[in-house]
Amino acid sequence: MNKKLIKGLVASAVLVALAGCNSTTTTPPVVELFNLTIAHMNDTHSNFDPVKSSFTTGTDGQRVYNEFGGYPRLLQASNSIAAASVAADQSMLLLHGGDAWQGTVYFSLNKGAANADLLSQMNIDAMAMGNHEFDLSTTELAAFVDQVNFPLLAANIDASADSALSGSTNLKAYQLFAFDGAKKRPIDDVASAVKGEMIVAVIGIALEGMPTIAEGVGDVTFANEIESAQKIVDTLTAEGVNKIVMLTHIGTERDVLLAKGTTGIDVIVGGHSHTLLGDFTDLGQGDNGTYAQLITQKDGKSKTCIVQAGQYAQAIGQAEVTFNKAGELITCKGNNTLLSSDTFYSKERRDFADKVENHDEIVSFIEGNKQIEIVEQDASLRAHIDATYKPGYDAAFGEVIGKVNETIIHERRPGDKGTDEHGSDVAPIIGQAFINWANDAEVTAVTGLTAQVSFVPAGGVRTNITAGNMKEGNVALEMLPFNTYMSVLTLTGAQIKDVLETTIIPTLKRDAHAGKFPYVGGMRYTFTETEKEVEGSITNLEVNTGTEDTPVWVTMEDATNYVVVLGNYNAKGRDGWEAIAKAQEVSTDRVDVVIEGGVYKGYPVDKLTFNTSKKKYTPLYENGDTFIDCKATGVRCNTDAQAFIDYTKSKGTIAPIAYETTTMEYAD
Repeated sequence: MNKKLIKGLVASAVLVALAGCNSTTTTPPVVELFNLTIAHMNDTHSNFDPVKSSFTTGTDGQRVYNEFGGYPRLLQASNSIAAASVAADQSMLLLHGGDAWQGTVYFSLNKGAANADLLSQMNIDAMAMGNHEFDLSTTELAAFVDQVNFPLLAANIDASADSALSGSTNLKAYQLFAFDGAKKRPIDDVASAVKGEMIVAVIGIALEGMPTIAEGVGDVTFANEIESAQKIVDTLTAEGVNKIVMLTHIGTERDVLLAKGTTGIDVIVGGHSHTLLGDFTDLGQGDNGTYAQLITQKDGKSKTCIVQAGQYAQAIGQAEVTFNKAGELITCKGNNTLLSSDTFYSKERRDFADKVENHDEIVSFIEGNKQIEIVEQDASLRAHIDATYKPGYDAAFGEVIGKVNETIIHERRPGDKGTDEHGSDVAPIIGQAFINWANDAEVTAVTGLTAQVSFVPAGGVRTNITAGNMKEGNVALEMLPFNTYMSVLTLTGAQIKDVLETTIIPTLKRDAHAGKFPYVGGMRYTFTETEKEVEGSITNLEVNTGTEDTPVWVTMEDATNYVVVLGNYNAKGRDGWEAIAKAQEVSTDRVDVVIEGGVYKGYPVDKLTFNTSKKKYTPLYENGDTFIDCKATGVRCNTDAQAFIDYTKSKGTIAPIAYETTTMEYAD
């Protein structure tokens, strides 16, 4: 059993004992406290296997190369917390903050079925509905919802008009749990509780703007987050429920707004922004904000505690929450713990010769740091994955297309997790690959355009570029897995600047969801923040009129036209990229490019129209269509991945671009 993962439970047990003790009286007052452990994960994104990573042993310590997490290690950690809760007779919930889907070859091959299988073995009590759960179709989502053995929660969605999801009884607004110490049971209503049981409500909240970022929402509608949350809280409060946990997938920034805009929410367990809350500076992963941050509610008195546990099944969060008899939040403390392997290397290549044999100092450091723990993988779940899913996984990667000498890091926002003011080193390479692809003779033959610059939204890139051999599957199934076809179009310098500023500013807040952050190729920019986390502007914007190897930088002019290449998802204005969609409302020369019958085919777009019911822009093609059918026989839409595959083959060895394309000057 992992001592650091359970010490919070011991502290809670002591708190209960002390609450009833008073050495100055012969008859101690009865103080009824309810202690609840909340173990949580989010944005696991089909990372069944551990993630190759590294950490530092202190701010000035050595860099150690290891692996973090994976579903079996996450299960082992949660089982340890659960065992400790039983031993302490303390109540516990295990919650998932959404986005189990996407991210690895496992999902590309098995869609939602593998996650349904594995998550159902992890003793999860409830899961929030994430945006990536809507990546395919509501038919495929309904199969997942019906297969898992825990409820999917979202109080602000209405699936009654959707033929696939409307009949699901496992998609709920909330779930009640009745506790008697460590004994726990889900109940349908307050009347089902028996005397002496404590009732906790877990309410789900999904992104209200889901139709603007997810492709497969079908006929599901999404209501206001704050209004929906308050309505269901008020209903449950009127029924006598006074301990309320909100399970959300809206990002930490919106979690704070939710807490401030409502009354009655005790704890928010979140997801979506991939925020590993806590100060991980000693581990070389930055200060990511306060874990168990207390936010004052709308009434100006009560507090809401906010937690979130990072990404990719690398960590588990553990919050220790105490309520008084009236259901008021008394304390909320805890931390995230990175779940490490016990094998360490001195070099990133992880050759046998690089293995650290005498790692007592590393182990001693870990034992003294509450935010990292050596955890074994659950043997049964590991064996099940290896037998059932691993063979197909290994076979799916295809041929080697190049090599990588040192891992190249992708981070969504410059400055996050120890990165510098330039952020991702992966996205600029992808940006250059897009330009090279768009200017290939076979592509220009169908577009008639020569690309000068590119956009690469941070959220579209899902992995680092890991040292070693790179295979086609690493690109098409993991790094760029969304089956995105490329769009080539002309914008003015002023429009490009507008796109940059309108996508950067919403990411300035430290706890903002940064998937929309724009990286670029063929150009470089400096954004200067003028009011911390609120405002700023582009202060330098240049286009490369030379080559990748010999750049020549020229100031980008507002009135000059430039040909831009980017994925169609953002070219349609999705996920906060409305500025580029508005530039196409009257007319556009945009051409979307897919592969049909083994050759490139271009689909010219006349203009974009705004669908008020779906709240999103739709392309109107010259042939009258409003979409490209990527599921049609002979059609392959992932030309974004093809662009990078071609680039890798041409280079042989992938390395960071020699110059910086993105610079963020943050205010002090």
